[in-house]
Amino acid sequence: MSRKPWDLAFSAEPEEVAALRRVMRLHLGLWGLHEVTDGAQLCVSELVSNVITHVGNGTPATLAVSMNGTYLRIEVHDPDTRALPTLMAADADSEGGRGMALVDALADRWGVQLRPDRKVTWCELATGLTSPTGHVEGPGVTRAQAFLDLYAATKQRCRSSLGRLSTAVAEEAVIDVIADFLHWLRAHGCDVDEVLDRAQMHFEEELSGSEL
Repeated sequence: MSRKPWDLAFSAEPEEVAALRRVMRLHLGLWGLHEVTDGAQLCVSELVSNVITHVGNGTPATLAVSMNGTYLRIEVHDPDTRALPTLMAADADSEGGRGMALVDALADRWGVQLRPDRKVTWCELATGLTSPTGHVEGPGVTRAQAFLDLYAATKQRCRSSLGRLSTAVAEEAVIDVIADFLHWLRAHGCDVDEVLDRAQMHFEEELSGSEL
């Protein structure tokens, strides 16, 4: 799976935080990184709130998201190179100081980079990926991969030394598998549309469960 870096310019204002969280959830869903979505959203909230509090409301900033190996990297860029985020031990009655403490608890690592024209506050979260372009090996994915390997062998699409399918070949194999199952359902008098709807519902329920 290709996970290309992306960035989004925004104005550091409280009302922007919810929108940035939604954008993060959408992109991580497309990347198949549902299991780190909640943590990533919280990190975005705290990094942006840190800019609002310590640099100023309305500060022009940028959210940049990328993969660093198998880690999800989140960066927030702002123009103030003097207001550096610090990790403080905030007590129960403190109104501030918890932001970077929360990032420190959620992320595997974080830091600050100073550049000539801006400051970059970043954090990285472990994704559970086995490779930067791979996928999280849930039971359903593992079963599907095993079936695709077997299906590819029966269709003689791979050489004698069968390995993992490329994404492009696997996508075509998935289409063939679905089409063959639809033929099987029709031949056995089943309602194809109903089965597809039930499969979609089952998929969405499992997806929602993995995001909790």
